Amino acid sequence: MRVGVYVITSAGLVAGRGHLEVGRAAVEGGADALQLRAPELGGAELLPLARQLAAECRAAGTAFIVNDRVDVAIDSGAAGVHVGQSDDPTGARAAIGPDGILGVSVATLGEARAAEACGADYLGVTVWATATKPEATPVGLDRFREIAAVARIPIVGIGGIDASNAALVLGAGAAGVAVISAVGAAPDPVAATRSLVDAVHAHSIKGARWQ
Repeated sequence: MRVGVYVITSAGLVAGRGHLEVGRAAVEGGADALQLRAPELGGAELLPLARQLAAECRAAGTAFIVNDRVDVAIDSGAAGVHVGQSDDPTGARAAIGPDGILGVSVATLGEARAAEACGADYLGVTVWATATKPEATPVGLDRFREIAAVARIPIVGIGGIDASNAALVLGAGAAGVAVISAVGAAPDPVAATRSLVDAVHAHSIKGARWQ
């Protein structure tokens, strides 16, 4: 799974712009991965939406991930699921099987090692505080760099990231950057996604030249 640009949906960032619109914009803009994060929706509303996005992402070659809801990830045909520390990463791995993608949010070296041990495919780490995910613990660039240095699987930075500072997170060892408001609240979410893709690509090219 490539995690260069990882867009997460969130309702209510812009009046009238829902999960489906943000998801489609991310796919059109070239995002590598899309996560449906809709805690406000019950299963009856969430599953049809997940199935629609799963089908569109599959056709575009975009990895589609469902936040928290392992059952919805399985029933919708999603590529995988992302869970937090209050969830059950080991149970999630067992449920989605060895081929499903499992992402786990971590904030410490111990949590990173535990996530790897239970079969996580990538780690999500909050870099800076963000109003769109106030429950997350921001670790800052220095701690992010420490976690990235010991992680044996890709690590994705999230929290306060946009095209203007993505290079800082990538330079600290991230395999990719995850965003919510940088795309969902942007005047033009397709263009915002493309700007992030360009920023990640530019960093990758620069790194290759240094090698």
